[in-house]
Order: sequence, then structure tokens, then C-alpha cells
Amino acid sequence: MNEMYLERMKDMLKDEYEAYLKALDDPMHKGLRVNTLKWDAESFKNSGLCEYKSTSMSDVIFEIPEDVKLGKTVEHHQGLFYLQEVSACSAVEVLDPQPGDYVLDLCAAPGGKTTQIAMKLANQGLLITNEIDSQRAQILLSNCERCGVSNAIITNASPDVLCPVLEGTMDKVLVDAPCSGEGMIRKHSAAMDEWSVANIKACAARQKRIVDQAVKVLKAGGIMVYSTCTYAMEENEEVIDYILSTYPEMELLDTTDRFGRPGFDYGLCEGSKVRRIFLMDGGEGHFVARLRKKEGLSKELKKLRTGNVHPSVTQFLKEQIDCSLSVMMLKEKAYLAQQFYDLGKVKVLRQGICAGEVIKDRFEPHQHFYSSALLRPSFKKITSCSHDEMIKYMQGEVLMKSCPKGFTGLSYKGHLLGFGKSDGNMIKNKLPKGLRQR
Repeated sequence: MNEMYLERMKDMLKDEYEAYLKALDDPMHKGLRVNTLKWDAESFKNSGLCEYKSTSMSDVIFEIPEDVKLGKTVEHHQGLFYLQEVSACSAVEVLDPQPGDYVLDLCAAPGGKTTQIAMKLANQGLLITNEIDSQRAQILLSNCERCGVSNAIITNASPDVLCPVLEGTMDKVLVDAPCSGEGMIRKHSAAMDEWSVANIKACAARQKRIVDQAVKVLKAGGIMVYSTCTYAMEENEEVIDYILSTYPEMELLDTTDRFGRPGFDYGLCEGSKVRRIFLMDGGEGHFVARLRKKEGLSKELKKLRTGNVHPSVTQFLKEQIDCSLSVMMLKEKAYLAQQFYDLGKVKVLRQGICAGEVIKDRFEPHQHFYSSALLRPSFKKITSCSHDEMIKYMQGEVLMKSCPKGFTGLSYKGHLLGFGKSDGNMIKNKLPKGLRQR
């Protein structure tokens, strides 16, 4: 391991340095967060999926054994839970989104914190979730889709393009900033391979540019949570000091004492008000700070009007759901939302629920339509499947099963996994090839 890194940690931790070295050899802290858009804690506990330990983080966040593999289970494909290291959940717990809030997750991929925000919003309000890297943005979109996120706008933009459009419109913003990743060295060896003081300084400079933009989006009274998965003071307390010294309208608030420990005093950053998590604290490495914008603009997002809807879309929705949502056509694709918004020239990957696409005057539904948590109570055409049938479905097989003709959602224990098209006796598999088990 890099000697300069270890010297920095020794200087930071002092008497606890040896405990940190010992903790490096301990098992990873693997976690599972129940997705309350679709499931609940008691159902998980009774599922028999794996052993678990409750945590102080939340009653729906659990620690699970390091060797447990759940990524190929039916329940994972249904989006009933998200595999997320426990301390990584801390930032959203501190942000504390409430149903009806307008929230921006500015640096969102792969989607753990975004889907955590979404479940706290409970299909109310609005979540704008952004990722600057186009490939990672597709991973973000996929995780949102699997977890049934329905009230989100997924964007692929740099903060300096997105944030001016959102100026003064957000109740809360999460800046889970790209960082040097010192807290992830047990999980990702590249974090240590790429470690250098120069990289830390480069990360800190980028983090300050990001928070310069993030401050803009907050309404008066709005809350910003800044978080990283690194230990470096330059990327944590020093960034908070930068925010407070640059923006007098921002004030540092206390965080929770349910996890971790206080941080360090640095300039205007009071260490007692921020939170750090070290390996010795029962997590990987994280830093969290909570700030409030005392004064500033408060504006409303510009709303979009919906246009004409293709008749095949109208007919499909009438047959499939008993739900009143706005419908918008973008080229041949149909989207559903409680309200659509105009983000100008910002690149939007998805807004609301992708219902499907008109192909030669017929409508072909999309996986997101059936995975949506918002639509879940309103489906009219659902076919219940056994566990074995779901395994076959996940492998791309046709299901020999009687049900009414046409498109039907496929469920296991009351939770949808996808859809198929029935001729009355056989259900053609419509699970996207990229989601199938190999």
C-alpha cells in the first residue's frame, strides 16, 4: 500500500491508526436496502433470502454477509431491494427527502442514492437525477427502471449546463461528489493504484466547481448535503470551509449522530457538525455535511404542455391500467408523468415513465411501464407466475401458460418482473435481452 497514503492516515488518526490498519483486513461491510416503493422490511426479513443484521442507519437498511450473492435472484430483478453498502446510505438519510420535495441528485450514477431518494419521495414531488458521463448515465437509468422510479427526470449533463436551468427551484440537492475514493480501497483496488496528493488536489478543485453550481439550484431555505467516499481533508472539511467562506447565504447545520463520528475543525467548518465514517466505525469510508441556504431566489420549474397522443397508445393504456397520468409523445415514444417539465437544451434521457413505442401504427410497451412503482396498483392485466416460471422467464424462455390474449404483466408473489405477449396458451418473452440471465 502507498506509504505516503499511510503516513497521511497515521497523522489523521493518531492513536487509532493501528485500529485502522487492523480493520483493513476485516470482511467488507456489505449492505442491502429494502426498496420501499415496492417492498417493506418485514417482507424482506420473512423472505429467507439471506441472514441479516439490523443497523442504526434505518429500519430498512441491513448488513448482510460478505459472501451472499443476491444479484441474480428474482427479487433483485423485481427491484425489491438495492445492494448498497450501509455507510453509503448515510448521505440520503441526512438529506431526509420528504414526499412532495423537489430534489436534485447532481452526481448520481450508478443510482444507489438516487433510488434511495426516490423511495423517500414515495412517488410524490420530483427527482432530477444527473450523471455527466454518458455510459454511467445509462447504468443510472437502468437502476432507476428496475427499482420502479417513476417521478424522475434523468439527465446527462455537466453541472454548469444543468444547474443554471434549475436556479432557485430545488428544495434539496445532493452532491455526492466524485472523489479520490480513499474510503473504497478495500472494494476497488484502483482507488489505491490511482492515489496521489496531486489527484486529491485535482478532485478538490473539481468538487469546488461542482458546489459552485449546486448552490444555485436551491430555493431559499433549501438543503444541500455534500458527501464523499474519501478521508482527505482537502476534499471534505476544506470544501465545506470553501462553501461557507464563498457563499455567506449558506450555513452549516448539524448532522445526525446515529452513525460515524464528528469530523475535524477547519476554517469555518465546525467538525462537530459534520460526520465521518471510518472502517473502525462499522462502515467503509464516508464524509457527510448538511447545509442550508438562508436566502435566495425561489422559482418554479417551467412546465411542458402535452400534445396529441397516437390512438394506439390511448387504446393500450385503456386496456392495461386504471390510472390518470399525462401522456407525452417524443417522436414515436410515449411517456407518462404527473407533470412534464421544460429543461431547455439539457440532455434528458428520460422523463417520467417510458410506456413504449409506436411501431407501424401498433404499440409496443416498454419494460419501464411494467416495473413502475407508481403504476403498480392500477394494472388490469397481470399473470401470476411460480418461482420456476420466473427463472425460465429471466433466461428468455417462452412460458407455456394460459391467460387472456395480448400483453400481460408477469408477477411473482404480487410483484411484477416484466411482461410478455400471450396468444391464449403461450406467453412470448418480452424481457429485454440485456436483462436476461446467461
